[in-house]
Order: sequence, then C-alpha cells, then structure tokens
Amino acid sequence: MIIRKKRARWLGVMTLALLMFLVAACSNGSGGSNGNADSGSGSAADGGTNAAEGAGGSKAFKLWLGWTATINNDSKVQTYWRENEPGIDVQLEATQGDAMTALNLKLNTGGFDDAAIFARGDVVTSAMIRSNTVLPLEQYFDMPDKYPGLAAIPKLYLDAMKDKDGHIWSIPTWFDQNPEDPWPGWASLGWFVRSDVLEKTGLTVDDLKTIGGVEKYLELAAKQTDESGKPLIPLSFLSDANDENVILSTFGVSTATAGGVIPVQKKGDGYEFIYDNPQYKAAYQWMNKMYRANLLDHEAITDKSERYKEKNKTGRIAMNAGGFFNMDAHLWEVLDGPTEPAWYYEAVPYPQVDGVSAIGANQIVNPYPADDVFINKDTKNLEAILKFFDYTLTQNPEQQQVAAEGPAGVFWDWVDKPLGLWVFTDKNYQELHDSGDAAKVASTNPGLYMASSYSNEWYPWWNYGVTEPKGRQKTIDFSEQIGKMGGIRIAEPQDMVKAKAGGLWEKYLPELENVRKEFKAKLIMAKDDAAFESAWKDFQAAIEKRAHWSELKEEWNQTLQETAKA
Repeated sequence: MIIRKKRARWLGVMTLALLMFLVAACSNGSGGSNGNADSGSGSAADGGTNAAEGAGGSKAFKLWLGWTATINNDSKVQTYWRENEPGIDVQLEATQGDAMTALNLKLNTGGFDDAAIFARGDVVTSAMIRSNTVLPLEQYFDMPDKYPGLAAIPKLYLDAMKDKDGHIWSIPTWFDQNPEDPWPGWASLGWFVRSDVLEKTGLTVDDLKTIGGVEKYLELAAKQTDESGKPLIPLSFLSDANDENVILSTFGVSTATAGGVIPVQKKGDGYEFIYDNPQYKAAYQWMNKMYRANLLDHEAITDKSERYKEKNKTGRIAMNAGGFFNMDAHLWEVLDGPTEPAWYYEAVPYPQVDGVSAIGANQIVNPYPADDVFINKDTKNLEAILKFFDYTLTQNPEQQQVAAEGPAGVFWDWVDKPLGLWVFTDKNYQELHDSGDAAKVASTNPGLYMASSYSNEWYPWWNYGVTEPKGRQKTIDFSEQIGKMGGIRIAEPQDMVKAKAGGLWEKYLPELENVRKEFKAKLIMAKDDAAFESAWKDFQAAIEKRAHWSELKEEWNQTLQETAKA
C-alpha cells in the first residue's frame, strides 16, 4: 500500500531543494525532469517539482474513480495491462455515494493517493486546485519523445485548460481526436412511426414529410386498435424526460447547450433565448391542438418512465416523438423478427413546418474533454500514471476500444480488416461481459473507456460484428439516421456560457426551471385558445417575476463577452 510522506524536517527540505535546483539547471528548463518530490513544503504550482522521488521506476498506481462502480482489480484487462502493455498495475478505488461529498471528504482528510479521474466540472477543478494537493502537468504535454500520447492531445483543448499562470492541472480524457470533424454521438432524439400502423392507414413515409402529413396520420391512426381491441394512442412522448424538445426542434427552436445555462440561437449580431423565440410558443400551440383533438396522449405530462415503456411494449402507441432510449431500446434489441410491436418502429425525418427553414438543435456535439485526471503532487508513482495515460490516449481511432476491452487479438479482433467490423474472440470473456451481472462484467474489464478518446473515423458499437438478435442493429441504424437529420451541431461559445459563482444564474436558474416545467403542462393541456393565451401570458410574467428573466439575459451577455476576452 502506498503511504503518503510525512512533512520532513527543515534540513531535509533544504538538501532536497538544492538537489532539485541542480537537476533543473542541468535540464536547461526543458521540463524533462521526473520531478522528485520534496516533503510537501512549497506550492503545487512549482511546475511538477513536488512529484515523488523514485517515480521513474514505478510500475503501479492507485486510481480513484469519481463515480460508483463494481471493482475487480484482477479483471482480465487489468491483468493484461499489468503483464503486457503498458506494463502498469492500475488499482481502482470507486466513490461511494455522492461524488461531490466524497471529493470534499477526501480532500479534507489528506487527499487521494496517486491519481483521480472525475467528470469535468468547474466545481471539481476548483476544489482540486484549492486543496493544494494536485500537481501542475503542463510540462508533460510537451514531451513527444517520451509521452507521444499526451503530446498528441489537440492544443485547442490544452490551451483552454491553462490558468492565468499557464498551469494545466489535469490530463484531459474522453475528447474527440479531431475537433474539426467530431463524432456526432449517440443521437437518439427524433420521430418514430410504427410501420405496421402506417401501412394500415394507407399512408407511406413520404406522407409524413410535413407537419400536416403527420396530423393526417395521427387522425387515421386514432381509428386503429391494438391487439386487445383498444384504440391506439396516436402520438406520445415522455415529458418527464423532456421529450417534447423534439417537437420544439421541429418548429425551429434550439433546446440544447454544451454545458451552458440556457439554449440560445444566433440571430443577426446577437442571440435569441429559447423562451423569446416565437416558435417556442408555436410548438406548444401545436401540441395543445393535438391534445385537444385527442391525438396526443393525455397522460404524456404525468407518465413516468416505466409506464411509458409499458405502453410501447404492448403496442399502444402509433407514433413517438423523443428519445428512443426513453422508449426502451431493449424492446426491439431482443427481437429477431416481427414478433412484437416494437419491431415495427421506424425513424422518420423531422416533418417540415411552414416558415421553418432549419431544425432547432436538440443535441450539441461538444468535442472538448469530458473527464479530467488529477495527480497527487506527493505521489511516488508519477511515471506509472503518465505512462498509463500516455498509452490510453494514443491517437488511434480504435483506442477507446483498446482502453475498454484490451488490444485487438486478445479478447476481440477484427472480422475482416482493421477499422471494420469486430467481434469478441474469447468466448468466456464475452459470456461474462454480456451477462448483465455487475460482478461478472467487472471481472472482464474496469470500464475505463473514458480514460481514452474517440474518433468519427471509427466507433466500436456501430461496428459490432454480431447482429443477433437482428433487433440490435435497429438501435445503431436509428442513431446513425437521426445524426443526419439536422438536429445536431458542433458546440459554439454561446453554448458553453456557465453561471457565475454567486451570480444571478446560480441563484435563479432552479426557479426558471420550475417555471418551465409548471407552464409546459398548462400550455399543452389548455382547454381552448383563450386558455392557452392566458397560460402563455402567465408564463411570460412568471419567468420575469419569479426568475428575473431580463436580469438573467443581461448577465448572460456580460459573461459571454468576458469569456470572449479571456
């Protein structure tokens, strides 16, 4: 077990400081030193000179995960890492309970042993830096001969991570290898029609190209029945998961951010906020029209996930708007043919709405790093940590698969050619991996795909060579189809405007969200046009009075300008 070093006496500090001075002088400022540790005196911002003595020979380290996980440190992939490439013994420790609570407790009781990986966030980064326990790492990204994987990280990401003194406090992971041509992600938000019901109505997919065509289909679908003889629900979505965003997007409203506080769209020289977009109102008017015509599920506002999934499983719904994972992809993934209603789901293009020239974005592709690895400034295992993440961050399209399941030829391999289809080749590994039992899965690998990066050039789960049952391919097809329908775009600065510490957004954003949820129900369920207009007027008044809407927008614009100047 690695034991943190106690504070040394004054004489030891002075002797070691002199040694460091000589090492630094010999390196001529190249940053190539392993950074031997002192006893803990001095600041972590000394550019890595507090890293532990003897780090060059280290072959093991502890990695604290900023999330809950089932741990088996003798998993097959970890054993491969230890005995083969990269020759490092990675021992994991999972977080118990709330991550932020665990982080504060850990930092207040001496910190983590060697390294920690957390989902990226200002709160985490700030807490790590303030603790004065983590190592600045900027020098290690400029050593291509020694750490080619770290040196290959796009400079765009690294430059954005530098503080005012030029320090970079973490190793970024789970980013797109090519930010100019990013992977679109698991696109799941769209329109889904039951092809068997569509056939019964006498219509085709081409008839659904416009919102008027969708209305005609819903009217005809309402006359169809399920296997028990009950009339079908023409249209439904899971409002509890904000699936109505698909309808807002159809009407040209952007509903997504890349970590920002509010969705916005460019308009002329400025920006239009989501609740100020007249199409926001138009989308809810359409939903209200469908509700009043009994073409929209009257339980859409109140249904919870399990109830919604059950309706899909039993074939009660003729058309869905929203995320197919919310519909429950498992319903069709276990099928091998047309034996259940879920087999007939088909993704269709977003219907055209008069006056709407482009679909509003409901998914922002953010190629920037999603996770950060922090290193304890007193670790004795710096070289092991750097070597391991240099390995996982190797700039290859398939590296996330390598980090997750080991290299090709060990537990999996290519079907015909590299960057094509792949399959598991170790039957025991696959059986455990696909068992659904957390302990068995953990015996195969530690699930550290996020320690790597990804590429649009090749994505493993879109190229899995096993298509049995055949329904598994439907999820892949859905995601690829939706990714090309126009609701996805790359992140821009306005998508990443965050709340200022102690500012108005931090104070009023929860109430703004409460108002949105309250009035989306009132708008959808309004009994007539007059009631809808009254609810809309009340909504506008509520976001202003309760959530200080005008002040929030003013602070947002100030924050955007300050960010642009930084």
